[in-house]
Amino acid sequence: MSATDVPVSSLISEKIPFDSTHVLVGGVWRPAHSGQHLELINPSDGSLLASIARGQAADIDAAVRAAQAALDDPQDGSWGRLSAAERGRLLLRMSELVLAHADELARLEALDVGKPLRQGRADAVALARYLEFYGGAADKVHGQSIPFANGYTAFSLREPHGVTAHIVPWNYPMQIIGRSVGAALAMGNACVLKPAEEACLTALAFAYIAQQAGLPAGALNVVPGLGEEVGAALSMHPGVRHISFTGSVQVGTLIQTAAARNAIPVTLELGGKSPQIVFADADLDAALPFLVNAGIQNAGQTCSAASRILVERPVFDEVVARMAERYRALRVGPALQDPDVGPVISSRQRQIIQGYLDLIKESGLHVAAQAELPDTLPGQGCYVAPTLVADVAANHRIAQEEIFGPVQAVIPFDGEAEALRIANGTAYGLVAGVWTRDGSRALRVARKLQCGQVFINNYGAGGGIELPFGGVKHSGHGREKGFEALYGFSVLKTLAIKHD
Repeated sequence: MSATDVPVSSLISEKIPFDSTHVLVGGVWRPAHSGQHLELINPSDGSLLASIARGQAADIDAAVRAAQAALDDPQDGSWGRLSAAERGRLLLRMSELVLAHADELARLEALDVGKPLRQGRADAVALARYLEFYGGAADKVHGQSIPFANGYTAFSLREPHGVTAHIVPWNYPMQIIGRSVGAALAMGNACVLKPAEEACLTALAFAYIAQQAGLPAGALNVVPGLGEEVGAALSMHPGVRHISFTGSVQVGTLIQTAAARNAIPVTLELGGKSPQIVFADADLDAALPFLVNAGIQNAGQTCSAASRILVERPVFDEVVARMAERYRALRVGPALQDPDVGPVISSRQRQIIQGYLDLIKESGLHVAAQAELPDTLPGQGCYVAPTLVADVAANHRIAQEEIFGPVQAVIPFDGEAEALRIANGTAYGLVAGVWTRDGSRALRVARKLQCGQVFINNYGAGGGIELPFGGVKHSGHGREKGFEALYGFSVLKTLAIKHD
């Protein structure tokens, strides 16, 4: 059954008519092999949002075979025969269609994830920008000539891996699809996408849009399902030649172990405990919006969230007071009401965050401010009060562990050396921010921070389509975004031609 054959009355969206109960394999939308479904719950009110296909290993096997056929089958391999320029034009068409449907994609993401509508729209625009960037870059990844022995001409070129696996999380489906699938397609790979079972509507909608743009059958295959079923099968499949994963450290370790059995590379973007370092000479008026927004964005469910605020002692009380004022003004509510903070993804995630809030109380930590949860919130919604905790010891659990919720710890420090010790003193190393008017100090501190991105006098929470993104230590390895992602989704081959 093709997408256009699905009755609109059975669809989640009339504007993007995909069927959430189907998988996409080889250009065909069909039920999962098991015939079973999973429920998607609306985190804003606890209602049943949709049913999705419960894929299995058989669906993954079919998807990988379809992807390989798109690359090299004499009859079906239309994707593999396209030039880099032709791939780029397809991605640009996909970008245009994503922008045309940005409002509907934003609504789907808000319903599915619980994020405010304006964040959903920002994510849709980011998805379009990723496709635009990689569409423009597709024919600009060059090899190099290499000086070699007399009588030889030697050069290198970059080729696609082949079939690439993309396992994306529930917090930013559109953005992570853009930076992962977009780069892989630009390099000529064929993709198998496993969206998170908690939130996969925009992944399916994007696949439908890609078809409408003319993406050949099999270039992108989408199989929803449980991580331990679909994700495990995809990670272990011998036909997969590269895996891109964003998620928890625990699952990332399992995926890397599975990939090692087939000796294939893995790009891992895992957790974070990203610090923002505020020196006494910082422009606080400029810093304050970033300090708060980067912690409560998407209800704190962001790997690069600014969950630790390190403040030099002379301005500590002022920063805490001004952050607290902002916290008390935050509006919490259902996603479609476009609040400052929406619900977290699930009741399970809410319980995890509540466990940390209980720990804060048991530890006697100072709660500097907590946003109000209105009495009018839906009773079955997954809401957590955004919480600001001050005077936190650097070794306390809430300063060391990724909470993945709207909780920020403010930690005092004395001097540059202590700031660096605290900032580097976790198992993670994803993003950091430095706030100071001293240019030499800013560069000195940035060079010594153990992380993949540093923002000076601003903070992007992993932002920037063009900026290579990834972590060190338990935050993972490999880089996404920018041209580095294109290099990661390609294999370097060297040719040496003897002609004398």
